[in-house]
Amino acid sequence: MTTVAKLIDTSLCIGCKACEVACQEWNEQEFTLGVFANTYQTLPDLAPNFWNLIKFNEESKDGTQAWLMAKYQCMHCAEPGCLKACPSPGAIVQLPNGIVDFHQDSCIGCGYCITGCPFDVPRLSPTTKKVYKCSLCSDRVGAGLTPACIRTCPTNCLTFGARTDLVQLAHQRAGDLKSEGHKDAGVYDGPGVGGTNVIYVLKHASTPESYGLPKDPTIPWTVSLWKGPLKWVANAAFLGTALGAMMHYLKFGPKEVHGEKAD
Repeated sequence: MTTVAKLIDTSLCIGCKACEVACQEWNEQEFTLGVFANTYQTLPDLAPNFWNLIKFNEESKDGTQAWLMAKYQCMHCAEPGCLKACPSPGAIVQLPNGIVDFHQDSCIGCGYCITGCPFDVPRLSPTTKKVYKCSLCSDRVGAGLTPACIRTCPTNCLTFGARTDLVQLAHQRAGDLKSEGHKDAGVYDGPGVGGTNVIYVLKHASTPESYGLPKDPTIPWTVSLWKGPLKWVANAAFLGTALGAMMHYLKFGPKEVHGEKAD
């Protein structure tokens, strides 16, 4: 099956927030009222009922102020840290088309997926004790439709399609920006997690932190250690204990009580 992806050309984003509204409406999310904090950003961060946020990052460049706006949601990594960290079978799945989806019915609310995500995306609901994030509209994609946010973008900032095609388009667009004088333009694709199925075109690709993106996202070493060597050691210790108990039983038999202590 073809791996799908979302391309975000930040140079075309006007901060209209139509994608935020479309995400809320399609997923029937509870309305969230923000608080003005000297920014045009809707909320300070993602929330269990708010999976798609346009970050307004103000930066001074060559004596002028500039908005470096970037759409922030699950990156749908090729090697998802959330999936690697999750101890509950079926709670997090990676579909054949590359989408990483959460099944709340199997979620135990441990929050380990939050620790495993290098992009700090999953959010634990204090009400349901379940974890939520962008599903890349897996229900729509499964029915042959594009994600709701893509459908509503008025500037073609967002594109959806086969990942191989979008990677090529992203590099072509970065080349166009360089020819227009943006020498630092480039593509953000998270190689530390095997690549992401949400790809960015950035005017200032050498400093993705300016857009609220980690410079070198990788799965935390604690997760790799816990789900790697420590898991094997724990399994070996458990097996050794079980074998030891069985051998003791075979050699000495069951423990017998020869008498009761008198009162």
